[in-house]
Formats: sequence, C-alpha cells, structure tokens
Amino acid sequence: MSLISALARGQRLLVPRAALFKASHLGVAVLALPLLAPLVVLLLAWLDLDLATWAHLWETLLPEMLLSTASLVLGVSVVTLTLGISLGWLMARHTFPGASLLRAALVLPLAIPSYVLGFVFMGLLDYAGPLQTALRAWFGESFEFEIRSLPGAVLVLSLALYPYVYLFAQAAFQEQSATHHDAARAMGHTAWAYFWRVALPLARPSLAAGWALVVMETLTDFAVVRYFNVITLSEGVVRLWIGQMDRAGGVQVASLLLVLALALVAGERILRYRARYLQLSGQTRPIALTPLRGWRKWLATAYAASVVTLAFGLPGGQLLVWAIEDVRSAPGGTLDVVFSTYLFNSLALSFGTALLVLLVALPLAWHLRAGSASPAVLRALIRVAAFGYALPGAVVAVGILLLLAPLNTLVAPLSSNAFLLSGSLIGLLYGYLVRFLAIGLNGAESSLEKIAPSMEMAARTLGAHSGRVIARVYLPLMRSELLTAGLLVCVDVVKELPLTMFLRPFGMETLSTWAYMLASESAWVGAATPALAIVVLSLLPTLLLMRRAVLMEVRA
Repeated sequence: MSLISALARGQRLLVPRAALFKASHLGVAVLALPLLAPLVVLLLAWLDLDLATWAHLWETLLPEMLLSTASLVLGVSVVTLTLGISLGWLMARHTFPGASLLRAALVLPLAIPSYVLGFVFMGLLDYAGPLQTALRAWFGESFEFEIRSLPGAVLVLSLALYPYVYLFAQAAFQEQSATHHDAARAMGHTAWAYFWRVALPLARPSLAAGWALVVMETLTDFAVVRYFNVITLSEGVVRLWIGQMDRAGGVQVASLLLVLALALVAGERILRYRARYLQLSGQTRPIALTPLRGWRKWLATAYAASVVTLAFGLPGGQLLVWAIEDVRSAPGGTLDVVFSTYLFNSLALSFGTALLVLLVALPLAWHLRAGSASPAVLRALIRVAAFGYALPGAVVAVGILLLLAPLNTLVAPLSSNAFLLSGSLIGLLYGYLVRFLAIGLNGAESSLEKIAPSMEMAARTLGAHSGRVIARVYLPLMRSELLTAGLLVCVDVVKELPLTMFLRPFGMETLSTWAYMLASESAWVGAATPALAIVVLSLLPTLLLMRRAVLMEVRA
C-alpha cells in the first residue's frame, strides 16, 4: 500500500504542475512578443515604401553606402580569415618557442572594442601622429599617407575581429582525427595538400560561424568607419537619424540593414547545414603537435607575436600612456568627478541589464528545455526573440524608437516628461534586453540541459514543491553558467555604443559615449581614460576565454 500511496502522491504532484506549465504559455508569449516588436516594426516599413525617400537616398548617399559596406565586408573577411585560419592552424598543429603563451594571448584583442582600437590607430598613424612625423623627419616633408580611408578601416576592424575566426579555427583543427591525416599522407599527399583538401573542408562549418560573427560585427560598426571617413549603411543610419535629423531616411536604411542581417544569418545556417562533414572526435587518436625547427620556429613566433602586439600590446600601451598624461594634466578633482559619474552609470546599466536579461531568459529557456511539451510555435517565437544579438545596435535602436514614439503620447498626460519611454532608462534597458537576450538565453539553456530530469523527480518524490526545487536543485547547478552569462552581458553593455547613443536619457553619459565623443574631436589623451577603463572591464571575459584555451591545450 505504501508504494501505491507514493504513486498516487506523485500523480497529485504532477497534475497541477502540468496545468501550471500550460498556463505559463501565455506568460512566456507575453515575455517574447515585446522583444520581437522593434524588429517587426522595421520590417513593416517595407509595406509602406517611401519612393521619394529612396530616390533621394539613391541620388545622394545610398550608392556610396552600399559600395563602402560591400568593400569593407570583403576586405575585413579576407584579412580576418587569413589571420584566423593561419594562426589557428599554427597553434593547433605545431609547437615553437612561446607557443603556449601566444596561443592564449591571441584572444586578448577581444578586450579592446573596435572603436577604441580605431582612435588609438588614428592618434598613432594620422598626419600629426608620431609615426608620420618621424617618417617626414627622415624622408622629407613630402612623405605622407592617408590613414583615414577604407584600407585603414579594414586594418583596424580586422585586428579587432580576427579572434572570432581564430577561436573557431583552432578548435576545429584541434578536434580533427589523426586518421584523416595518416590516410592523406599514405596516399602521397603533401602537408600543404592535406591542409587544402582535408583539414580546411572539415573545418568549414566552424569557419563559417566565425566568419558570420565577423561580418555581423563589421555591419554593426559605425564609430571606426566614421573615424576613417567611410560611409557604410550602419554609419548612414546614425548620420541620417542624428546628424541630419532625417527620420524617414534613417528608417529606410535601418530596414535595409535589417534585411541584410537576416539574409546573412540565413545564409550562414544554410552553409553550415550543407557542409555536413563528420568527425569522429573522441573515438580516434588526435593529431600529435609537430615541432617547428630552424628558422621556421622563429618565424612562427615572430608572426604570432607581431599580431598580438599590433592588436593588443601597442594600443594597450598607448592608452596607458595617454591616460597617465590625462590624469596629470586634468584640473584637481575634475577628472575624478567625471570619471566616477560615468563609471557609475556604465556599471549600473550593465548590472541592471544583466539581472533583467537573466530574469527574462530563465523562463524562456525552461520552455525550450521542455521540448515537445512546449508548443512548436512558442519555441520558434522564443528563438526569434533572441535574434537581436545578430543585429546592429543602431538598427535595434531605430526599431525601438519607432515602437515607443506613439506610446509617448499615451503616457504624456501622466507625466510632464514628453519622452517618458523613448528618452528614459526604460527605453534604454528595453533596448539592451532586445540586443543581449541571446547571451542569457544561451547560458540558461546550456545549463538546464546538463541537469538530469531524475534530479527533479527525486526532489519531488521527497515532497519538494516547485519553488523549493528551483531554489535547491536548479539554481545551485546553474549558478556558474548564469554568472558567466551575466558577466558577458555586463561587458557587452559597457562596450555598446550606438544603442546607448540613440536611447540614453538626455544628459546621461557612459564610458563608451564619453570615449567616442572625445575621440570624434581628436582628443586622444582625454578619450584614453574611459577607453582604458572599458578595456580593463572587458578583460574579465577575455581571461575566461584564455583559461579555456589553456585547458583545451592541456587536455589535448
């Protein structure tokens, strides 16, 4: 009778739980739909095409925007793929002096936002910079070159973004089996032929994922291209909306950029689906690292070290020098007040956004984990709701402004502030949530997948109610990945620039907007202090990636 009673007790527990789960579908939809709304608003702009606006754009900026965007994406793709694949292959398959340190240090450029790297290179390489000044002193006044150009933007963005390809390439090459290598060499293929005909095709899905991230970041950027006088679609949105106050033109360009981003994501998925190369990782022996000898080992060390120096060492050192000069030259107490205020704003926004993202991501991830128990439409809605991370911040901001502008008239009678929603912390946090939900959702979903259902069943058999199961079973086991996801959100919020510029309340500045405004006025020394603070904060997740790279090396 005790077993029958226990089973009956279990049934009584499961029935209200199932009913509660079905009742929560509406709540999850209420959470997901507002995250889709800004994107839907922009897509609906195509239903009301303003031909006069498009004609004006085509006669003025649009051709240059399209050509510059395509040229920039092509140039950055070529350079980042070349650097990422070569460095990934070098680190995954060979040993040479300093390889262990360089293998992890190649990730460090992720800690420097592209707009920070951009103004550092501007200060160093511009006409009045130390490099061109020294070259004119050596070779005469006629010697000069223009860094404010498309090649300059390609150089900066490539140095900032190559770690995405490098991380994917290194992991892909490291996981490949020695069986493929031995079979290719037994058939008479050289090491070069093996790389092109076997290793590279096997790594194609991973390389496609890294390349897609690079292209998305390139489309997102507007500060670097503005520094270097390159008019892209993303920069055009900011130029039209803020600079020229052309709301109609800004909306049309933002909607075009949204369509391009959607096409890019869809294309990347198709490429990865078609490239279905199977690797029996873990079932066959890994490839042993090949030691380089003679001049090759020193060339490999010099190559990897020069990339780290250009992308991280040189800009980091220059920022430190400028920041020290700024502190020494600032009036007593002025810099401390300004810096502390903007640092507080950045940290408050980052921690608040991280908490908000995790609170929204947890119930959404729970429904994704339920699988077939959750409606397919609801799961698809959740997936699409996290798409904001793949979009430029300026595009998300324009969508939110279009969505919240009509609501301002509704809430205006309740407050003297006419911009209660679109020009407040509510609108800014809403924009951050749309932009960075994917980070929290991925962290929550991956941590839930590692928890066996039997653990919850055991807790419920012992009489634990739902709240106690969540507090005593799920949250302790999910804590590590949730903290990591929250940390990544914090850092991304600190670095985020276009979204903050569009949606921040009037008079509110952060480290990113402070650094950008000073750099836009060529005040390199003044911009160094907030930029260095951003880099230091960004080093936290970057060091986690470095630790992961070291662990991968040890396990290999």
